[in-house]
Amino acid sequence: MHVSLTPELESRIKAKVESGLYNNASEVIREALRFMDTHEDWIHEVKLAQLREQLTVGTDQLDRGEGIAIESRAALDALFTDIKG
Repeated sequence: MHVSLTPELESRIKAKVESGLYNNASEVIREALRFMDTHEDWIHEVKLAQLREQLTVGTDQLDRGEGIAIESRAALDALFTDIKG
């Protein structure tokens, strides 16, 4: 595999190796990819938690009778138009 890097990224990788934390550039890249995977998993969990919170708010509103009855496609389209602004 061949990867092209900007001079800045190449410099940052070299600095990590020179710091002694990594033995070579491959280790730096592997660590960066592991971090990226962890970060993506964390972002997914945050988004999922927000969605669950929004669903709880919505179901609580429905339980209090604060829902809006949508009885046609046109009414649904109008609601989405209002939401979008």
